Amino acid sequence: MVVENCTVFSEFIFLGLSSRQDVQLGLFVFFLFVYGTTVIANVGMILLIKMDSRLHTPMYYFLSNLSFCDVCYSSSVSPKMLADFLSEKKRIPYHLCPIQMYVFGAFADLECLMLAVMAYDRYVAICNPLLYTVAMSRKLCTQLVVFSYTVGLVDSAIHTSLAFRLSFCSSNIINHFFCDIPPLLALSTSDTSINEIVMFTLIGCVVGFSIITVLLSYSYIITTIFRMKSAEGRRKAFSTCASHLTAVAIFHGTLLFMYFRPSSSYSMDTDKMASVFYTVVIPMLNPLIYSLRNKDVKCALKKVMGTELHSG
Repeated sequence: MVVENCTVFSEFIFLGLSSRQDVQLGLFVFFLFVYGTTVIANVGMILLIKMDSRLHTPMYYFLSNLSFCDVCYSSSVSPKMLADFLSEKKRIPYHLCPIQMYVFGAFADLECLMLAVMAYDRYVAICNPLLYTVAMSRKLCTQLVVFSYTVGLVDSAIHTSLAFRLSFCSSNIINHFFCDIPPLLALSTSDTSINEIVMFTLIGCVVGFSIITVLLSYSYIITTIFRMKSAEGRRKAFSTCASHLTAVAIFHGTLLFMYFRPSSSYSMDTDKMASVFYTVVIPMLNPLIYSLRNKDVKCALKKVMGTELHSG
């Protein structure tokens, strides 16, 4: 038996988005704005939904969970990335890397599943409006959310535990801006075939379930929309569907691009650019795509702002 000479590292070092020092400050300012907008928009949406009784419906219950997911999802990556823009060496202690990977993975799964749950909710609302309150009961809504959290937490625990059973002997430099699965597998000196099989299988199940649910829901929704007699109703419904499907396509398209390729074809620089979309940009866009164009949310926001102005 050959015993492998392995250096035990106490930290990992990120290469980050760019090695050019002259662009670090500009990137810091830009992503600080993006992250600040993400937190303010999503936390504001959660508070708005809680404050206005007219928004205490299944759709907005799911929206508030999506907003919570986006805050946690973005916060698992953005603060460390922002700090690294101002640091000469982008270090992360070895024991914090699996924590970041676990939190990120759990909320990435949750994002996928919440997109599916929201699509199903819209299917029931548009295709079976008379049965909506009965079909989407409080109990079912809670069960759907609990199921999504459970899958996310368990799935991420499996990936993280498998990733950190590997050896990292030759280098501790990660060509990325956070602890994600593909760059860790590329860095490892161990056999990663089991990790890749598990990653493709489990992530494939989560992403596949979400995509199939969204596609089936919207196929029924579009069929119902075509049967509507009101041209204005069709136009509004199509507009809502287009926004939702655009966000789904961006999120799932990026995930498929990132995770469902052989490790030999990875280009980490390309993957880093793709990762920015689903880790930083999409959580900022979700409140705009799903909520701020919504008439009920606008009315609730005007009501809250009007109350604050009068009280002031």
